[in-house]
Amino acid sequence: MSAVAEQAPAAPGGVHSTAASARARRVVAGWLLLCCALVAAMVSLGGVTRLTGSGLSMVTWKPVHGVVPPMNDAEWAEEFALYRASPEYLHKNAGMSLEGFKRIFWFEYAHRMLGRAIGLAFALPLLWLLARRRVEPRRVPRLALMFVLGGAQGLLGWWMVKSGLVDVPWVSPYRLTAHLALAVALYVWMLWTALDVLRAPAGAPRGEPARLARPALALLALAFVTVLSGGFVAGLHAGLVHNTFPTMSGHWLPPDLWALEPGWRNLFENVTTVQFDHRVLAMLLFAGVIALWLACLRGDTAPPVRRWAHGAAAAALAQVGLGVATLLAHVPVSLAALHQANALVLLTALTGLAFTLRHPSAAPR
Repeated sequence: MSAVAEQAPAAPGGVHSTAASARARRVVAGWLLLCCALVAAMVSLGGVTRLTGSGLSMVTWKPVHGVVPPMNDAEWAEEFALYRASPEYLHKNAGMSLEGFKRIFWFEYAHRMLGRAIGLAFALPLLWLLARRRVEPRRVPRLALMFVLGGAQGLLGWWMVKSGLVDVPWVSPYRLTAHLALAVALYVWMLWTALDVLRAPAGAPRGEPARLARPALALLALAFVTVLSGGFVAGLHAGLVHNTFPTMSGHWLPPDLWALEPGWRNLFENVTTVQFDHRVLAMLLFAGVIALWLACLRGDTAPPVRRWAHGAAAAALAQVGLGVATLLAHVPVSLAALHQANALVLLTALTGLAFTLRHPSAAPR
């Protein structure tokens, strides 16, 4: 069944219809891949915004009027006065100059504007595609839900920011991780959908790749969980403790792993336990990716499967290196931003690998 519906009449033998359908698939997939790239940029910019301490610089949320930044000295003074009343200024940045405020303001402003741009980049082409009847009807509810969840992501972001505007000068790690989780889930879902739109009609099944599909999906799920654990590391600034590797300050099992009561709080609020969990998850993921890569090399796998497997192995190796370097260097902005961005590269490769293994007889063109 073709991925999209096409209005053009079929030429003799169906050649025209087939070619038009292929072109329409490429348009839809290209639009979704562009949105994926924008979401990846959004996640990366969000990481830089957090690392530079810029996320609480805009203390109001104006979805429409907030598009226009301060344009003169009076407007900047008004914006700065709002910030000076916030917990972050009072407890962390007291005495900050207007120029210093502008530097952090522009990071958060760019982050919010990119979010609005993604909404337009998704909604306007979707309306055009629907008007031209280029999207297969069965995909419409899925794409509509993506748009709704994208809007919910904006609300979730403001809910996250609000947690740092009341009493404490930092956002809730729980809300930060929820914000990250929805962004990453949308990214993987859009990428999977784009690959599904692009895939060729099914041919003869292949046994070996199908056998590896479940391990690939399990690794994709593990990668998602590892990213979420990284959200808690970021939210608690847990990368600023135990800056040694492979041990944690000389311990394989730090003595304060279960220092909080009740015990479950350690998994999300104890900086030592949160960093330990992230290390363990990262090493398990790395081992799993390398094992699957070797299995793909040994098995009767098609070239697309091998390409995705090579990409996943390379990204996993780079991710471990960047993670260790970030930790040993006490989380510099440049390395930490690269570490977060490469997590999306790894997720991309694992998504492509899992999809291609799950559809071995219909690999993306």
